[in-house]
Amino acid sequence: MSENPLPKPPVTADGFEFVHYAERLRRAAAANPSLEVIKCEGEVRTWSEFLPRTNKVANMLAARGLGRNDKVAMLARSSVEYLEVFLGALQAGLCIVPLSGMASSEQLEIMIRDSGSRLVFASASTRELIEPFRGKVESVMEDGYVAFDFEGEGWTPYEEIIGDASDAPLYVDVQPEDGFNIIYSSGTTGVPKGIEQSQKMRSQHVLRFLALGINADAVTLVSTALYSNTTLVALLPTLALGGRIIVMPKFDVEKFLKIAEAEKVSHAMLVPVQYQRILAHPDFDKYDLSNFQLKLSTSAPLREGIKRDIITRWPGKMVEIYGLTEGGIGTALSCTDFPDKLASVGKAGEGVELRIISEAGQELPQGEIGEIVGRSDAMMTGYHGRKDLTDAMIWTAPDGKVFFKSGDMGRFDPDGFLFLLDRKKDMIISGGFNIYAADIEVELMQHDDVVDVAVIGIPSEEWGETPLALVVKSANSKATEEELKSWVNDRLGKTQRIAGVEFRDDLPRSTIGKVMKRELRVPYWEKAGRAI
Repeated sequence: MSENPLPKPPVTADGFEFVHYAERLRRAAAANPSLEVIKCEGEVRTWSEFLPRTNKVANMLAARGLGRNDKVAMLARSSVEYLEVFLGALQAGLCIVPLSGMASSEQLEIMIRDSGSRLVFASASTRELIEPFRGKVESVMEDGYVAFDFEGEGWTPYEEIIGDASDAPLYVDVQPEDGFNIIYSSGTTGVPKGIEQSQKMRSQHVLRFLALGINADAVTLVSTALYSNTTLVALLPTLALGGRIIVMPKFDVEKFLKIAEAEKVSHAMLVPVQYQRILAHPDFDKYDLSNFQLKLSTSAPLREGIKRDIITRWPGKMVEIYGLTEGGIGTALSCTDFPDKLASVGKAGEGVELRIISEAGQELPQGEIGEIVGRSDAMMTGYHGRKDLTDAMIWTAPDGKVFFKSGDMGRFDPDGFLFLLDRKKDMIISGGFNIYAADIEVELMQHDDVVDVAVIGIPSEEWGETPLALVVKSANSKATEEELKSWVNDRLGKTQRIAGVEFRDDLPRSTIGKVMKRELRVPYWEKAGRAI
């Protein structure tokens, strides 16, 4: 391996010694070149096989004139090739834009256009989402729609585009403030928010997961999509610290358990609905999961009963993480160490400062309920191209410190454990995905027969919660509840689709005209025996 010609990594103002992620991979590969670092559905790559392929991607991008902070979009099934492009682009100093196949074509076009992506990588499973706007986004290069596993007019084969590129390492003088990735929120109207995460922020994630126990001996089973921040916060540290990853392109409970046993899996990051399904499998207790050292949960609150079931039946430490993709806010609950605090999401993580504020922006004392705000050494650069939205998220303390608002309501107990309560912005978390009621309401209001609507989250055994639309229809309307449900679901991304429509004569409103959604939700949650 050639010597790194770049200067010593910079030390930031807060004393953090920055190491570019690509350099961490080179070090891991040099330490154990024969390690089978990646497995994915029968495909296996050692470091000596995998790293040269990422080098080819990096050199291909550089030959096209792309470099620091240029963008490439990824909309594809999880695969070895996906990781080659992701990590190769990072080596070249680019910023990755991982996109969800659950979004609609209209949403995806907005995201790619907004990000200014120069190339778009796709698989057969996502091709049809791109076809409606292929060739129409000005920033994408003429041959910039790249196909991993299919052929078609207007698509450049992946092997062709990297064909003659050098497989030697490419050294780029990446700085801590450079972009690492942009992760877009869901949204059906306007421009979805692009969360810009910096190289420094991702480097901090590596160090945090090192502290949690991920190291060169880790075998991490990845069963959530590669575009998800939930996936990346565990996958990226595992590779950077010299561990192995096993990728499941599609989650399946029985396959997960079989892989975990056969591969002696030690680490996994899962969302609550996955834990629920795994523990419910009739043969769960027959599998040997004794090699598990650490299981992590994030993206949505993990119910107390499931946490207790995990620590009772599943070997290894169990940690629930609460935080934002934007960063700043982060707690960790070691369920195994604090079985009497399972209703909480734990304490502030290392380097994290949390406070509770009132609607008026005043800090509240311990025990009082308010909005959770936080700051840390890992915070987003901002919302891409949206200073207005970035500014709106900031709360500045009297001492001048900058905090991010969570939009979540919560309180601290006397021991410093955080308890989550209602979501201030009526966000619905279904199967680990964030769903914004306002987006669905805007779509429904476009129907001629709808005069008023409120979308709320109701309990779901399968997804944790799911959106329900409460609709006031026009007096002469002949539309049925099922017709409206079908109509709006055809206009929404897959993760946003509603479970049903219920007609109401009117909706309860406050004196200032706001729909009182908490009042609407209460009957559904009380019926399920769950507090809201």
